[in-house]
Amino acid sequence: MDVRRLELLRELADRGSITAVAQATHRTPSGVSQQLKRLEQEAGVPLTARVGRGIQLTDAGEALAETARRIALATAEAESLWQEFTRSPTGTVTLTTFPTGGQMLLPGLLTRLGDEPGLEVVVTDHDLALPDFAGLTPDFDVVIADSQGVPRHWSERGLTVVPLMVEPFDIAMPEDHPLAQKTVIRPADVVGASWIGSPVGYPYDRVHDALAAVTGRAPRIVQRVMDNLIVEALVAAGVGLAILPRFTTRSHGNGLVTRPIAGVAAERQISAILRADRAARPSVRRVVQLLREEAELVSARYRTP
Repeated sequence: MDVRRLELLRELADRGSITAVAQATHRTPSGVSQQLKRLEQEAGVPLTARVGRGIQLTDAGEALAETARRIALATAEAESLWQEFTRSPTGTVTLTTFPTGGQMLLPGLLTRLGDEPGLEVVVTDHDLALPDFAGLTPDFDVVIADSQGVPRHWSERGLTVVPLMVEPFDIAMPEDHPLAQKTVIRPADVVGASWIGSPVGYPYDRVHDALAAVTGRAPRIVQRVMDNLIVEALVAAGVGLAILPRFTTRSHGNGLVTRPIAGVAAERQISAILRADRAARPSVRRVVQLLREEAELVSARYRTP
């Protein structure tokens, strides 16, 4: 079987449509379809099936796409081994991050690259309407993602997941709020409070679910806002309380304060996720290593009294 056709099948498994594969590989949709049809003829079994107006892989197609992933990984590992014998990591690595992850990690990462001649990182930031970071991995070498635990579909897609740090969530409130006198906030303290929530499904939003499970009262969410700077301004104005990440929330001199939460799980895991074959590239491995070092420094700053 032609390895290039196998790679198209893998792209279809990851991207979900012929059109998306065509755009990503700079082909026409008809050209992609023809190559996949030839691969199907070589395989001798149907690899795709029509579902409504779309297309999905058959069981045989899924199995062959997984084989394509293993071939890509083996190729990348072979190239990596050769590069380790011949030179230091060089080249361009593409990286995308959600905003607060970039705020914490990118300044240190990009500064460290000054000591890495020949290694370049091209950065993009994404604020996703839905937190499906796995969908970014076909287009970027490294995706900085936040989650609670490791989502099953990351593993099902064969992604490499590198834990970077764990960031606690706090409750943000106006400086003159009665709860600001407390050092720790418990679920019973916020029953009946108004909240500025995040989009449904985001890690912050799941803390509201945990509070509801403990108190038996659904939180009263008056607004849902994605941008944390807007959330901070609304909290400072007294519109409501909010769940915000500890390391990147500005809680001094802007009208709000933050307090830790007790009694519920309130944290997010920040990870680098990437395709396994890209994880084997020396340049990508070096960037991930630098990210881990920077994440440890950020975490250590908040562990220090």
